[in-house]
Amino acid sequence: MTSALQQSGPESAEIPEYPMARAAGCPFDPPPDLMAQQRRGPLTRVRLEDGSTSWLVTRYADQRTLLADPRISSDAERPGYPRSAPIQPGGPKIGFILMDDPEHARLRRMVTAPFAIKRVEAMRPMVQRIVDDLIDEMLAGPKPVDLVEAFALPVPSLVICRLLGVPYADHDFFQANSKTIIKRTATPEHRAAASKNLRDYLDRLVGEKIDDPGDDLLSRLTERITSGELTRQDASAIGVLLLIAGHETTANMIALGTLALLEHPDQLALLRDTDDPKLVASAVEELLRYLHITHNGRRRVALEDIEIAGQTIRAGEGVILPNDIGNRDPDVFEDPDRLDLRRGARHHVAFGFGVHQCLGQPLARMELQVVYGTLYKRIPTLRLAAGLEQIPFKHDGSVYGVYELPVSW
Repeated sequence: MTSALQQSGPESAEIPEYPMARAAGCPFDPPPDLMAQQRRGPLTRVRLEDGSTSWLVTRYADQRTLLADPRISSDAERPGYPRSAPIQPGGPKIGFILMDDPEHARLRRMVTAPFAIKRVEAMRPMVQRIVDDLIDEMLAGPKPVDLVEAFALPVPSLVICRLLGVPYADHDFFQANSKTIIKRTATPEHRAAASKNLRDYLDRLVGEKIDDPGDDLLSRLTERITSGELTRQDASAIGVLLLIAGHETTANMIALGTLALLEHPDQLALLRDTDDPKLVASAVEELLRYLHITHNGRRRVALEDIEIAGQTIRAGEGVILPNDIGNRDPDVFEDPDRLDLRRGARHHVAFGFGVHQCLGQPLARMELQVVYGTLYKRIPTLRLAAGLEQIPFKHDGSVYGVYELPVSW
């Protein structure tokens, strides 16, 4: 089926391109053209890099409605899916993230237990020790220091390695390949090679844990392999997904959140001077709302005709749901472009919504609470060691953040 949205014509020149560029000097805000689309209406058409067009859903309520609708598919191999990069049809997928129910639910259920809130809370003292040890190392070393390399990346990498049973000594390898996979400008060949590197690496680990299981998530997956519930290939793919998602997004939130707070000293002071865990938790939710690390929109394709916001999304048409403008919807968040740590923004869509909402959100929240509740108290004079205009932002990635963050105190 060829959707009308995928056909070219004289009117195609009027359709804005997506993704859109952020304004110079406004690294924390969604692209102005994207905000303009939200003001124009709830649904609009956008043209992707490959020339195809999809529906852009701009309003918070409509995004949540569609994300919870079983008639919307996450399967990137379906015709009409708005791909952000070429994929290999029939090739191995990274875990269950691009699958639909019931297979998505079957595989996801196998790894939900370690991310339950009680399990995650039991890890808080361990995360606190990791954070304190890394801060001790920074304070004892030279300055300025790159906060990404010295702190933001090691914190979640150490945590997810311990949870999965992955040797942290291999962090250079898996971080380098992860960066290639999520880099929008990487060639299909480089992205495929990086994916294979990580799949092969996790496959070797799974094989080792079949022979010598430990007390970790990968070892528990090997029990599913032995029972016939899971293939070794699927176990490795789940490992790749959790390893990438477990460190990339949180690392970028730590660094970008710190930069946003340094640029908003009144809000930073609230965190630095409080002993109230509720305020710290509120700060985490507001920063998640305000910063939108996943900044290229959640991608879906309609399985059936869907009526929404006065429009009909036809079966086979692509749908993009950008959480960055969903989280800046003025109908939901008063004065949405203002960073307000006391806002109470837990109903944001930074983690998505519906059956595909982020599995690891309890872990991410806890890690960020520990980081934001500790770093600025331990280093109260933390400051940027470069101008904002000198900070290299990740405009070329599917996960947004900064490549480096030089700081001093």
